Amino acid sequence: MLSLESFFKHVAVLSSKPLFKLSGTEVTILSIFIFFVIIVVSISISGLLQRALKKALGQKFEKREGTLAALLRLVHYSIVIIGFGIALQTIGINISALFAAGAVFAIAIGFAMQNIVQNFVSGIILLVERTIKPGDILEIEGVIVKVIDMGIRTTIVRTWRDEELIMPNSIFSQSTVKNYTLRDNEFRLGVEVGVHYDSDMKKVIEVLEATARNIPWRLPEPEPRVLLQNFGDSAVVFGVYLNIDEPWKQRVFMSELRKAIWFALKDAGITIAFHQVDIHFDSPVTEALAGLKKRN
Repeated sequence: MLSLESFFKHVAVLSSKPLFKLSGTEVTILSIFIFFVIIVVSISISGLLQRALKKALGQKFEKREGTLAALLRLVHYSIVIIGFGIALQTIGINISALFAAGAVFAIAIGFAMQNIVQNFVSGIILLVERTIKPGDILEIEGVIVKVIDMGIRTTIVRTWRDEELIMPNSIFSQSTVKNYTLRDNEFRLGVEVGVHYDSDMKKVIEVLEATARNIPWRLPEPEPRVLLQNFGDSAVVFGVYLNIDEPWKQRVFMSELRKAIWFALKDAGITIAFHQVDIHFDSPVTEALAGLKKRN
């Protein structure tokens, strides 16, 4: 029966026994164990540092949680990449040689993994620039979405219908994106309404201005504005504009504003116009129709 000392000696010999050679360096069970230990330690250090930064900077970024989340994600990736590089060195993989080999295979791999690399690079750019952050309200390709989480390759967003979409990061770096919350949450909201041409336009303007001022959820400054937008085919079109600080609720607020305008104009006896078409006939056609009517 082996003693405890003999057991440890046997384990030490076994763990130091070369399994294979990699770039001239003998790889053993011990070196592989150290490789995984370094990876785990780097992930643990990343977690501890993220918690410390969140505690230290929490108050400073209280109103910019998305910025803090992007910063923590960038710290995580940086520490893990550094730890992975150190771990590779312990098992004999030369990082500089790896980069050199990567340059040789870059073209072939680039064609095979073009989209993945593109999204990865776009994710790094987004995390560094912080023009898009978790919590931001965006309009992209005509769709209003809210950013839920940002990864290194994809970004998770939520639509107004509470549908969660996984979007590749390249979309955000290659498309024109409207960010409603880039610098602040203030958003100019507006709806249009058409009234009949026979309406008292001064009264229409007074009713629309009073309705906009009485909206409870609007920002006090700047004052709401009523603009004559257009002389339409069947209506005089006015635009009512006011500011809000919750862009994500703009669809609900626009509905409430339209309802308020509808009832205010109805109470004031002002007709909300609808599309009408007047048909004018030439004299020969009119006479022919009159003749048909007489015969009947």
